[in-house]
Amino acid sequence: MNYDLNLAAKTIVANLRELAELTSNDKGAQRVAWTPVWQKARSWFAEKSRAYGAEVTVDAAGNTWAKIAGKSSEAVVIGSHLDCVPNGGWLDGCYGVVTALEALNYLARHGQPKCTVYAVDWADEEGARFSRSLMGVSAVAGTLDISEIANRVDNEGRGIREVLAEYAVDLDNCKAAAAQFKQRNVIAYLELHIEQGPVLEQMKKTVACVYGITGVERHYIAFAGQPAHAGSFPTLMRQDAFLAAAQAALAFREIALKYDGVCTVGKVRVEPDVVTIVPGTCVISLDQRSIDKEKLALMHLEARQAVKFAAQTHSVQATWENIWTIAPTVFDARLTALCKAAVADETGEETAIFSGPLHDAAEMAKLVPSIMMFVMSERGLSHCPEENTADEALESASRAFLRLADKVVN
Repeated sequence: MNYDLNLAAKTIVANLRELAELTSNDKGAQRVAWTPVWQKARSWFAEKSRAYGAEVTVDAAGNTWAKIAGKSSEAVVIGSHLDCVPNGGWLDGCYGVVTALEALNYLARHGQPKCTVYAVDWADEEGARFSRSLMGVSAVAGTLDISEIANRVDNEGRGIREVLAEYAVDLDNCKAAAAQFKQRNVIAYLELHIEQGPVLEQMKKTVACVYGITGVERHYIAFAGQPAHAGSFPTLMRQDAFLAAAQAALAFREIALKYDGVCTVGKVRVEPDVVTIVPGTCVISLDQRSIDKEKLALMHLEARQAVKFAAQTHSVQATWENIWTIAPTVFDARLTALCKAAVADETGEETAIFSGPLHDAAEMAKLVPSIMMFVMSERGLSHCPEENTADEALESASRAFLRLADKVVN
């Protein structure tokens, strides 16, 4: 076994830097899905895969598959996504794809693997251009609603059908990827990713098994009051929609702390949006997450109670609009045990955490036993040019993940 884990890990980091040089500028990574730079990244992945002796195909949803045949037709899929947000980081998503690529090489160099192995680059995980995250993997999972996105346009006004066609993807045929996936005889899915948060760094840990992904309750809340002259209306007589929203937002923070979850108000729109007018309307977003299904339900119930109380306090009306609801994902117990063991083999400890951000693995877990592994993110930063993880940490997590792949495949 001349090709050892250390050399494989160093190759992963070298390939990551090569990809970053190819697809970044002074503002950060530019691998937004359905753009020429993203296509450049996909071509790079395909070329590297073929150099390792893999057979490369693209399915109906634009997901790129690289295959090394094993002794058995049963297959293990290893992957993540090459696409990123605009002006993103050099590691988000592509770390998992580049490691999957090297897993093909590493496993093949040690004899024909027992299982067939696929490295996959899922198309459009971020949803940066057409606001539909997990698009490629959702098509495979059968959860993509074509009618929901068929009329979407990008910031330049170009329709999704037109743009996807430029990358040989027929939007109306995307869900054929589900039938293509079934033919692959997949028995497990593995994904490596940067944490994108500060937990591991705070714990002073480099790598961890990810045992699950939080569920999400995401809504818009509209507060409707009465616009009025800012100089004429006494404070206690106002129907101030913004103050009602602000009171509710502060209550959301306390709810998050109470249930050890997170509540985020990321969007605020006030109308008339004039300095001298009491806000008559305020619409806010609420994103609630928890790994515990029951706690998530209680968080949402108490958020509704807080909104009702805030609306009454400020004499306004409040209405809710659901954006997205997804249940928590708890990964396969056997794969979780193997992942913890692989982490312990590398670090001496079975560190395990859950993921707050969603990943392709959340959709794959609906189809096959799945598992994830995280490497720490410096300062918890991601989706920005400052995103970084030291080479030593990347190499350590890569070694742990390749051990996991070997345990599952062989």
